Amino acid sequence: MVTDTREIEMKYEAGPETVLPPLEDLPHVASEAGPDEQKLEAEYYDTPDLRLLRAGVTLRRRRGGKDAGWHLKLPAGPQTRREIRVPLGRSSRAVPAELASLARVYTRGETLAPVARIATVRRTRTLIDEAGTSLAEVVADEVSAQTLGESTTISNWSEVEVELTGGDRRLLRATDKRLRRGGLRPAGRMAKLERALAGQLRSASQDGGNGDGRPGGRGSSADVVLAYIEEQAARLKAFDPMVRRDEPDSVHQMRVTTRRLRSTLQSFGTVVRPADTRHLGDELRWLSHVLGDARDSEVLAGHIQADVDHTPPELVMGPVKARLREHFAPLAAQTRTAVLEALDSERYFALLNELDQILASPPLGPDATLPAKKGLARAVARTYRRTNRRMRRARQAHSGEATNIALHRVRRSAKRARYAAEVARPAYGHQAKRFAKRMKKLQSSLGTHQDAVIARSTIRELGVRTHLEGENAFTFGLLHEHNTTAVRDSERQARKDWKRASRPTYRKWMR
Repeated sequence: MVTDTREIEMKYEAGPETVLPPLEDLPHVASEAGPDEQKLEAEYYDTPDLRLLRAGVTLRRRRGGKDAGWHLKLPAGPQTRREIRVPLGRSSRAVPAELASLARVYTRGETLAPVARIATVRRTRTLIDEAGTSLAEVVADEVSAQTLGESTTISNWSEVEVELTGGDRRLLRATDKRLRRGGLRPAGRMAKLERALAGQLRSASQDGGNGDGRPGGRGSSADVVLAYIEEQAARLKAFDPMVRRDEPDSVHQMRVTTRRLRSTLQSFGTVVRPADTRHLGDELRWLSHVLGDARDSEVLAGHIQADVDHTPPELVMGPVKARLREHFAPLAAQTRTAVLEALDSERYFALLNELDQILASPPLGPDATLPAKKGLARAVARTYRRTNRRMRRARQAHSGEATNIALHRVRRSAKRARYAAEVARPAYGHQAKRFAKRMKKLQSSLGTHQDAVIARSTIRELGVRTHLEGENAFTFGLLHEHNTTAVRDSERQARKDWKRASRPTYRKWMR
């Protein structure tokens, strides 16, 4: 059985003579239990060039203790990691297929093999509230590590770890304060493996670098744009395991991230040369389309189902819900398969490699060295002007399908303008935030418009098929009319949103 937990913890450097201060008087703590001693042994797996560890990911096979098994730990925010566990099995040392799949965004086809063996003598004190519930565990570890491979290094150290088990971050902060007063200092590394393999990590960093110290200098246009790209690249990789596990909203979030990346490359071509990023942009577009097919099917099914749910029962005639299941279930299965095939493809791994390479050696354009406040506003202004032109064309379009197509183009431009403003926010603060908010509002109303347009077409198709097969198609006609009204209403709302968003007050900072 696979289990999924969140670890919120802090680590501290400790010496062999370290004595932990009393903790039973911390907020909401009624008593302490322990210390209880455990002996743990773990083999850590990684690629030969330590791709998992460099990404803040660890994969281990642990024996001993209450959580023996395979553990995959993924970054999940400050002082937080997500731990996915799989039982040990009978005797196999092969990495479980599910965990290997979840790590594939980092390994990209490279073989996983043992890189270190770590033994720990752990003494655990449990902080308990008045109801007898465990709030946190404070552990003192004596660690012995041995690297594996062509050469072997043996190291020993002591550390202290605080992990929340039922308490909140206020308790974590109070414990941190107490331990610091007791002479402990936060550890520079979250994972034991990082300390055990520190020498290999340092030498690789010296040889290859990691993209730090980029040309342009602190506060330059390049600094801001590349920081945003780096943040979105990390998000893309973080959503990959979630999509593989079919977690709610994960496909949508990964798709949005690919769009943000592509939009940034397109909008800031004077900062990052477009000739060197065009191929990456095309590949991000491919990935966005694969994810989009799955997401659009999901959204459309939910949209029509919500319409049915809000229709009075006496007006739902015939097996309407069965028709919807019959139509959307195969689409969901088909698009899900396509997404998983894409995430396991060499094309996807090449995209990730190209993204990493651009961050490591960015191809800088003529505005890269300009101060951010000078070099970014022009790019955001261009995205606004593009949206303005497309909105004028939408007003001039003939009603019907021509207007729908024109408004969909406006939506894409508004989205790019919003993302460009998000990139510029570190330099322009509240001004960029206000503009992005206006563009998001416009994007949202145009998204409602597009959803209703697509839903109306699908509903008509289902209604015709239902009629031809001799069933009552009344409800589909009702749903079609409801979405026709929604198209008109959202179009009017979009024009109101644009009237406000286009006010000069939101664009003064772009001059």
